[in-house]
Amino acid sequence: MKFCFDIDGTICSQKPDNQAAYNEAKPFKDVIKEINRLYKDGHTIIFLTARGSTTGIDWKDFTTEQLRKWGVKYHELHFGKPNADVFIDDKARTLEDAIDLSSRNYRIL
Repeated sequence: MKFCFDIDGTICSQKPDNQAAYNEAKPFKDVIKEINRLYKDGHTIIFLTARGSTTGIDWKDFTTEQLRKWGVKYHELHFGKPNADVFIDDKARTLEDAIDLSSRNYRIL
């Protein structure tokens, strides 16, 4: 299965008053542990982030190093997610849903 995760507010903290304070983000270790388990179990892990989408700043090197320091295992990292307050998606799932479905060998459609 392919799992696509956001970064800020999903695998690490995000300051609501300063969303570009990426250097202050703290990893959610329990979430990263589950993502790494999915990776180890043979699932494809993809990250999609809006970092830099409003400022035009290139956060690729910083984000790649940040994920490395946090010990996050993944296959792909994509930038260019539109900056929005709410995303509506027909495939939206929570991390808990994804873990449950993967453990029962269900396919998320």
